[in-house]
Amino acid sequence: MELEGLVSAAREARSNAYAPYSKFRVGAAVMGISGRIYVGCNVENASYGATLCAERAAICSMVACGESRLTAVAVFTDADPAASPCGICRQVLAEFAEDAPIVIASPRLQSVLSLAALLPERFVFNQGTILNG
Repeated sequence: MELEGLVSAAREARSNAYAPYSKFRVGAAVMGISGRIYVGCNVENASYGATLCAERAAICSMVACGESRLTAVAVFTDADPAASPCGICRQVLAEFAEDAPIVIASPRLQSVLSLAALLPERFVFNQGTILNG
């Protein structure tokens, strides 16, 4: 799997972020099981709860195009150290993959984590029964 292409797509998506309040621009890219890359950027709102994180925007793009499984994720910020997905994004990512490599990158550094390591006790809903993953 080509993670550098995923990081490049996340870096490019970051340039489209709408972050007038925090000035914290984030780009994300997810690779669907087909190998296709879907991107997203953070879109802030004056009502902070209505803000959409880049990772969830990328997931929405993937789902809108008909895919429902992902195989890898890249998140690009200007933070030092590089910023990992927030808790809500971790749970949303876990909806679409049991585990996947997650590249967190900035202009100065890059590391690869696993979704399972970022969210070890994920919430799972299985046929009416709530389980811990």
